[in-house]
Amino acid sequence: MKLVDTHCHIQSIGLSKGERVTRELWAEAKGLTRDRAVAEADKAGVTRLLCVGCDLEDSRLAVDFVQEHEQCWASIGIHPHEAKLYAGQKDQLEAFAALVDRPKVVAIGECGFDFHYNHSPKPEQTEVLRFQIELALKHNLPIIFHVRDALDDFWPVFDSYSGIRGVLHSFTDSPENAAKALERGLYIGVNGIATFTKNASQLEVYRTIPLHNLLLETDSPFLTPAPYRGSINEPKRLGAVADFLAELRGESREELTKTTTGNAKKLFGI
Repeated sequence: MKLVDTHCHIQSIGLSKGERVTRELWAEAKGLTRDRAVAEADKAGVTRLLCVGCDLEDSRLAVDFVQEHEQCWASIGIHPHEAKLYAGQKDQLEAFAALVDRPKVVAIGECGFDFHYNHSPKPEQTEVLRFQIELALKHNLPIIFHVRDALDDFWPVFDSYSGIRGVLHSFTDSPENAAKALERGLYIGVNGIATFTKNASQLEVYRTIPLHNLLLETDSPFLTPAPYRGSINEPKRLGAVADFLAELRGESREELTKTTTGNAKKLFGI
């Protein structure tokens, strides 16, 4: 059974456009191309990739890229860091919304709240999050949520809507908030953080997430798993996350792979 990377940002590899922090980190992976990243992932058993946008340009890159790669799909998103650039900008938001009709767009996000860095004020983050939730609901698409140091503020926004399907990407929060996510039918995305965290509470969450609510991701080029720390992360490293979780949870690698791949198919249709 093959793995699905439900969150990567490979669309900006080797380019001078796309979300700035991401493409600047990719630039450190000398000689890597987008096609090579896909091919090496496939060789490592990661046969389906969800390319996640973080702003309008980055989302356009993802959508264009996946048209030429059978094993890739796109999610269009405006990251909370970028919300201040889009709040109140009707033309920008309309251009973003138009991407939803492109082939192989299977989700909205990443979107949400980030109060760890606060690169955008809370009102702007809220406006842009609500815009994306409503776009997803209109088109019956799942949502990839980025929520950091902000779940107390996130749940009231989430609960003001009905019918949301989605995943809390890169989950590092408390067991209590994991339980709230599960009560709401959300999936929980786990990546390389699980392999190097020393936080016992986080490890307990990763150990106890019901398998049918678990999704695997790399968030590449970020969050390189052990034992590859010190290098730029790629989708091909997803197997290290799967291996670690299978051992941590006392499950077979085959069972974990089969179920998480099925979860990705169910949520995203890929």
